[in-house]
Amino acid sequence: MSSATDFVVASRGPTLQQPRSLRVDEIGHRLGGQREGQAGIEVSGAAPIEQAGPGEIAFLAPANAALLQKSRAACVLVPRTLPDAGGRTVIRVDDPRLAFGRVLGWLALRPAPQPGIHPTAVVHPTASLGERVAIGPYCIVGARARIDADSVLYAHVTVYDGVRIGRRCLLHAGAVIGADGFGFARAGDRYEKIPQVGTVEVGDDVEIGANSTIDRGTLTATRVGSGTKIDNLVHVAHNCVIGDHCVISAQTGVAGSTRVGDWAVIGGQVGIGDHVNIDARSVIGSAAAIPTGKHIHAGEPVWGVPARPLRQYLRRLACLGRVERLHRDIQELRQRYREPAAH
Repeated sequence: MSSATDFVVASRGPTLQQPRSLRVDEIGHRLGGQREGQAGIEVSGAAPIEQAGPGEIAFLAPANAALLQKSRAACVLVPRTLPDAGGRTVIRVDDPRLAFGRVLGWLALRPAPQPGIHPTAVVHPTASLGERVAIGPYCIVGARARIDADSVLYAHVTVYDGVRIGRRCLLHAGAVIGADGFGFARAGDRYEKIPQVGTVEVGDDVEIGANSTIDRGTLTATRVGSGTKIDNLVHVAHNCVIGDHCVISAQTGVAGSTRVGDWAVIGGQVGIGDHVNIDARSVIGSAAAIPTGKHIHAGEPVWGVPARPLRQYLRRLACLGRVERLHRDIQELRQRYREPAAH
């Protein structure tokens, strides 16, 4: 691991790689898939199955089997269980969407960040950077921060003092890692700041979306486990512990001292109160609200405000759908009993 002062400085930003071409048989071999149709077709691009044309690869979702024969794609990644490809050039795989993502990487359709420090970035001399780290334009890396090998910081990322970022992490534009936690105590007629002297520890293979923020702990570390993926505009507050391989969607807020177990899935715009305990492999639906101190158990997704098990939530929605009709029936009954009886 090298210090920032002797790290190679990049003279340019990310280099745009030319898309490469792959033969269908090579793609099938790399994926461990079963090819049907023409082996020698060259693929140099990728597109949705409805839009793909010659020279492009697409994937078929199981629910959209009818699109296969309509597509103009050179090759389509399909489920192994598809009964009949109708003579199309296809590659049968276990998970077409996952396979499609891998092919996108092989075709190099995105700019590849060049290892080094962009001239506009500010990296403290005491920060340490691993091999092949890429620091983008206008990034700031604070004192004693550590960024391990093969990680990428896109433009305007800020890593505060003492923060530790693992290997192969992607931090997208505007992410802020290690800002002070929101800690204040009321002192008479004002609020007094509680110093936030902890840090943030991010594991390996973590992706953090644009303009997301992860606050440093008050005394210890706010932690994000290896393999976790955090979307844009997510806030993780001080002292939280996010497990391994979690998925947190956009505009979610996680309040302080919350624990999220491994492989949990949290939908977009979820609000999570402080000191919440979320079990491993739990699923929280979009726009749900989790009250302070709540314990979310795995086994059934939760939804709604406040969050409830999905079946209970759906029953309540069904009841709400009948409220208007019930109100009308009650009004009719009231009107009937107000009228004088006929003689």
